[in-house]
Amino acid sequence: MRKAILSIAILGILFSANVSAQTETSGREKVYRATHTKVTELKHTKLKVNFDYQKEQMNGEEWLTASPYFYPTNELILDAKAMLIHEVALDNNGKKSPLKYEYKDDVLKITLDKTYQKNQDYTVYIKYTSRPNEVKQQGSMAINDAKGLYFINAQGTDPELPTQIWTQGETEASSAWFPTIDKPNQKTTQEIFMTVPDKYVTLSNGILKDSQKESNGLRTDHWVMDKRHSTYLFFMGVGEYAIVKDKWKNIPVDYYIEKEYEPYAKQIYGNTPEMIEFFSKRMNYDYPWAKYAQISGRNYVSGAMENTTATLHGSDILQKPGQLIDENTWEDTIAHELFHHWFGDLVTAESWSNLTVNESFANYSEYLWNEHKYGKDQADYHLMTDVNRYIHNPSDFNKNLVRFNYASREDVFDLVTYQKGGGILNMLRNYLGDDAFFAGMNDYLKTNEYQNAEAHQLRLSFEKVSGKDLNWFFNQWYFGSGNPKVNYSFTFEPVKKQVAVTINQTQDQVFEFPLAIDVYDNGKPKRYNVWVKADAKNTFNFDVSKTPDLVNINADGVLLADITDTKTPEQNLLQFTNSKEFKNKYNALTGIKDQVGKSPAVTKLLAAALKDPFFRVRIQALELVDLSNAEQMKALGADVEKLASNDPKTLTQAAAITALAKTKDKKYLPLFEKGMSAVSNAVKRSSLGGILAIDPSKANSLADKIDMDGASDELQAQLLPIVVKNKVVSQMPKIAPLAAFYPFIKFQNPELGKSAEEGYNWIMSSDNLKATESVTKILGYAKNQIGDNPQAKMMVVQMLKDGLSKKMELLKQNPQNAASINKQIDVINKTIENYK
Repeated sequence: MRKAILSIAILGILFSANVSAQTETSGREKVYRATHTKVTELKHTKLKVNFDYQKEQMNGEEWLTASPYFYPTNELILDAKAMLIHEVALDNNGKKSPLKYEYKDDVLKITLDKTYQKNQDYTVYIKYTSRPNEVKQQGSMAINDAKGLYFINAQGTDPELPTQIWTQGETEASSAWFPTIDKPNQKTTQEIFMTVPDKYVTLSNGILKDSQKESNGLRTDHWVMDKRHSTYLFFMGVGEYAIVKDKWKNIPVDYYIEKEYEPYAKQIYGNTPEMIEFFSKRMNYDYPWAKYAQISGRNYVSGAMENTTATLHGSDILQKPGQLIDENTWEDTIAHELFHHWFGDLVTAESWSNLTVNESFANYSEYLWNEHKYGKDQADYHLMTDVNRYIHNPSDFNKNLVRFNYASREDVFDLVTYQKGGGILNMLRNYLGDDAFFAGMNDYLKTNEYQNAEAHQLRLSFEKVSGKDLNWFFNQWYFGSGNPKVNYSFTFEPVKKQVAVTINQTQDQVFEFPLAIDVYDNGKPKRYNVWVKADAKNTFNFDVSKTPDLVNINADGVLLADITDTKTPEQNLLQFTNSKEFKNKYNALTGIKDQVGKSPAVTKLLAAALKDPFFRVRIQALELVDLSNAEQMKALGADVEKLASNDPKTLTQAAAITALAKTKDKKYLPLFEKGMSAVSNAVKRSSLGGILAIDPSKANSLADKIDMDGASDELQAQLLPIVVKNKVVSQMPKIAPLAAFYPFIKFQNPELGKSAEEGYNWIMSSDNLKATESVTKILGYAKNQIGDNPQAKMMVVQMLKDGLSKKMELLKQNPQNAASINKQIDVINKTIENYK
């Protein structure tokens, strides 16, 4: 599962403006969550289904083969959410014998015909109707809905939305579309017969064994999965898709894509075979399934989901050349979901408490892929961005990575399990070394393949391979919470010719860890690798010729810690020019952000950064450059102009154009006008910003030509008043991220907040379903960041009620548009209910 997340800027809005962030379940009592007791062992699940598009229901028949797990039993207890149960029988080679059953509170209790012993199989037949819209369970920060089975535009009333069906099983929502034991430690083989209109294609787990034409324009597809996997990974997808075929060795690799995006399928998904090859070799364990397919779903409730052999992505994966030339923003997610097919699907967390063995590895796979494909700098940048999201969210500090006490299983899908967990694996890799780390992963997979596992088994595999005791590591990072909060000082002893470096930990629970320290003597660094004991203060002595020019701790960037660090511009310049690691360069750049224009050393550092081989460093420097300063223009202007015209990365070109735009110099107008015809969306957006800085009157003719997807926070803020003032309807859905938070923005930036409020009122006074859904969707994600803060909730609910009043008035004035407006009223009402 890859979570859908809010931008850092929006999170910042929520965490300020007198709105303190809390977790979704703060204040609720937490209880111990034992791993589900296995009374029954599922063996095989056979389904025959067809769909009622008008009622948005599914008619199903199920043949469930199972046996007692260990102790004899005469009962089968299944999860079955909001269903109609029509028939339950014992199936003995096709002969059905009715069985007694009780169905209430989403649990189906079946009395078997006798007491069965361990490994004594039986098959139960169930005829049922799935009613996903009747499901009561709610979603979470990671998965914002939990009804299992989703009909998208089922009646075809929305001309802008394709008709689709898709399922979402994680965490325990598969039981909304077939009766099962909906726990991660249940694994079963499966087969599904799906009857659909012949114009649609289908996708499920495993291999398409057969496809038969039926009467009335229908077709039945038979999908078979012959290897065991957990029930939450079962999947069905139905819709009008093109299937673009690829392969890895002899394994089919298919991309199910909406036909509008078919020409770009290989640009979006095309690295998948190389990913499969890389991951297979890295872990010395070949991709273990018979096929790999990927599909996208509209109105998806999260980011993406690793359904075994049939990954489902949200529609944000659908990108066109203007986006793809800048960056395939979904490539990390493609790697993440693929990697789950080893860590998560092949070996599955035995409980949600141990979700780390699924999600932390999938998160770290993004690092591994970036390192392989684009180099260590890009990987380190990605990891730093991830870890910083955890570090800067104080509500996660006291959460263990492995959590047996939680209020809701949904709570573990958070920054600790994902982002912090990935950083922890990077530390473990650094400590063990690559050979032992990847050999340990291989041992874990081979020991537990097609089974379930927990963090202790992970530890045992790494210990088995490396010969090292790792309890100290797992006790701190897996079964403990927090992270080191570190500051440091150093003193030079002229007699001994030594520097004493003191490392201070200021958090309550102290850690032990390896630490890389660079000591700069006569302008050159020497690296020392030390062991910091679990004490509040550790002091280390190093030989030097004089007072060090600079001491840089965590010099390899590996330690997951909150480090307080203050350096002079000259020291930051020294660190930047003498460091190979990306994070040292990045920290040097961020260290001068308040010194730009105040020191020659800062200008030298920026000049060096503009020529750095890694484009993220160049972009970071461009964001700091102020060419309205005459000194900086003289020293850096020519370099920025070159980057704007010739940098191989369009994102760098865009950042350079933005830097030039700050000058408001008309001599750059031809450059900006040329940029408006670029393929790159980023270059177009930045060029528009440059034109508007010089000539705001051109807003009307240009604003609707810009794709705001992926626009920087600054450009979105710049475009918002233009879009609202000029009523650029095509951009209405794109202003939702700012409009939805106008009460909070007003605290930070009253002028922008006023435009955001006008934008919100414009959306709510208009018959625009897409824009309204954009507002409610982003507020749905924000709910779990706001948590139980009553002030923030009250502000959101009042804002939504105001919007609801405007929609009701709109309906009164436009009864001919009742179908569309009523949908908007429904999504607003649903969002209000979610906030209560």
